[in-house]
Amino acid sequence: MADQATAQEFDILVLGGGSGGYATALRAVQLGFTVGLVEKGKLGGTCLHNGCIPTKALLHSAELADHARDSAKYGVNVTLDGIDINAVNAYKDGIVAGKFKGLQGLIKSKGITVIEGEGKLQGTDTVVVNGTAYKGKNIVLATGSYSRSLPGLEIGGRVITSDEALTMDYIPKSAIVLGGGVIGVEFASVWKSFGVDVTIVEGLPSLVPNEDTAIVKNLERAFKKRGIKFSTGIFFQGVEQNDSGVKVTLVDGQTFDAELLLVAVGRGPVTANLGYEEAGVTIDRGFVITNERLHTGVGNIYAVGDIVPGVQLAHRGYQQGIFVAEEIAGLKPVIVEDVNIPKVTYCEPEIATVGYTEKAAKEKFGDDQIQIQEYNLAGNGKSSILGTGGLVKLVRQKDGPVVGVHMIGSRMGEQIGEAQLIVNWEAYPEDVAQLVHAHPTQNEALGEAHLALAGKALHG
Repeated sequence: MADQATAQEFDILVLGGGSGGYATALRAVQLGFTVGLVEKGKLGGTCLHNGCIPTKALLHSAELADHARDSAKYGVNVTLDGIDINAVNAYKDGIVAGKFKGLQGLIKSKGITVIEGEGKLQGTDTVVVNGTAYKGKNIVLATGSYSRSLPGLEIGGRVITSDEALTMDYIPKSAIVLGGGVIGVEFASVWKSFGVDVTIVEGLPSLVPNEDTAIVKNLERAFKKRGIKFSTGIFFQGVEQNDSGVKVTLVDGQTFDAELLLVAVGRGPVTANLGYEEAGVTIDRGFVITNERLHTGVGNIYAVGDIVPGVQLAHRGYQQGIFVAEEIAGLKPVIVEDVNIPKVTYCEPEIATVGYTEKAAKEKFGDDQIQIQEYNLAGNGKSSILGTGGLVKLVRQKDGPVVGVHMIGSRMGEQIGEAQLIVNWEAYPEDVAQLVHAHPTQNEALGEAHLALAGKALHG
């Protein structure tokens, strides 16, 4: 019996095997801890199975469709015969399956004990799974998020979330997307490329309302050019559906008709009925409240990822998982504030941002303490070759470091790496201006923008 008792006890017990949970587990075993990882679905969680990875696969298919449509202007005569949604899904599912297999192999090879089933917190050091109790000297809550709806808006039939949208075996003729944030604009972008008549409904005054105003204007202009319709600034009232479609009504009485309504109003934390409150963990609107070091204030219980208030991004959960493992090990890891976490929206054109928007920077540092620089991609050779417009916008403290980088344009998401180093290492424009940016790349646009901000613009 003693052997069995020790088998059920771990240095770190992680509840949830998504980005945050499995990163905690991997870093913890590196640091010499024994780890139990509880997962009721599939390792990899939302990001791998019904979030980041499958949606980006769809967006790549969408990009190829657009290239085929526009190929004649590049001297290549291709005709688009249509979208085979079953083949698109097979490609997408193949990518997910490959990554899933790799992750399973990695977790197994590191000696992490995977406990299959739904776990529930009991007290401050125990998680019960399928009637079996497992103990953890430290417990990490990483139960992730789900596709939220609005009060009174039932999901079902022709009213779907991103979960259903990712498994559809047909392409609708028309669709309304409720929500103009990241998920909404990405699906609108895919569907438009696939030939769907798309309308986005966003109650706030603009699409992607969290982005810098220069990015918002550019995206809205690009979407209009692509024929993606949108209604902003008027809230959703309700939806009716029948056998042929949906009718969406806004609070001012306007109506929109389509085959489907995609509800993309964000993601809610998965924390209900898991024993969190009973254990004394503070819950606010479903989110787990922690201190800045991700400790819940109860026993040795930490929380990471989408259940912790802030930006819901896989790489944030991943970074927080590593952070918590190192925190438990006493390594005193450095906190990365949400504002300095890179963010990419993969619609066409892509948005890539890190740091403060102009508005947020002025609020933090003062109106007269901020300098702005915009560099138009029209001056960038590689962007012209790709046929994209857009811009790079820099926000700096007056005579100080760059505190925000905001970019939009085809494939500009790939430029976020250097941008996040600039912001997180508090680089001055002069520091970046002296570095050489390879020609012809879109990356040069970052270099040129910093040259301009340093007062030595070469082009324009």
